[in-house]
Amino acid sequence: MDMDFGGKERVHLNLAILKKGGERFEVSVDPELALRFKKGEDLDIHEVVKAGKIFSDVQKGLIAPESKLQALFGTTNAFEIAAVIVKEGEIQLTAEYRASIREQKKKKILYLIQKFGVDPRTKSPHPLNRIESAFDEAKVKIDEKKSPEDQMQAVLDQLRPILPIKLEKKQIKLNIPAQYAAKCYSIVKNLSTAILKEEWRNNGSWEALIEIPGGLETELYDKLNSMTHGQIMAEVVKEE
Repeated sequence: MDMDFGGKERVHLNLAILKKGGERFEVSVDPELALRFKKGEDLDIHEVVKAGKIFSDVQKGLIAPESKLQALFGTTNAFEIAAVIVKEGEIQLTAEYRASIREQKKKKILYLIQKFGVDPRTKSPHPLNRIESAFDEAKVKIDEKKSPEDQMQAVLDQLRPILPIKLEKKQIKLNIPAQYAAKCYSIVKNLSTAILKEEWRNNGSWEALIEIPGGLETELYDKLNSMTHGQIMAEVVKEE
């Protein structure tokens, strides 16, 4: 028999399940909307659930008796009961959906590592394909129940024996000539995590102190130098 994580039978539908009064109640749900609804988002329960019926076993097509619904929920309204099941019960996801969630989170983690990570020996970012190769070599497991940010440290601990990497932020002081300042501003804003200070000088030039992920420093210089034909001044004033 196929098994889900935690020793559960693998389901082929995304379900919300609630055990109440010794009985089991199930509804088929849209997985993403159900998870958002459970977290408290104001969503229409009619969009969250797939059908206006409450089951004791969805996959066998066994509908819960109205007498039990009335006794345990105080109503037979399927959507009102479904809202309780999603809120208070367990969201059980198909293997296929969990795999898609892991893939999405893997891509986000790869992006964050490339964006903030540098090789501590060279201070240069690692190419994405090198990070992906290290993922495969380290057999990194992504947890679909944790956010990418919450599992970053655990992933880095697995990668470091294979790929020297350090997450780094830098503060860089920029001076950009007047004729290029407006166009360069959008580049800086898109790549930096914050513009900490800025001043437009009387001659039209733009001075700024920005914070940027270490992995994007080279890209910043390349784009600004291309735009200004090398006529920028840049100085790293702080590294973290």
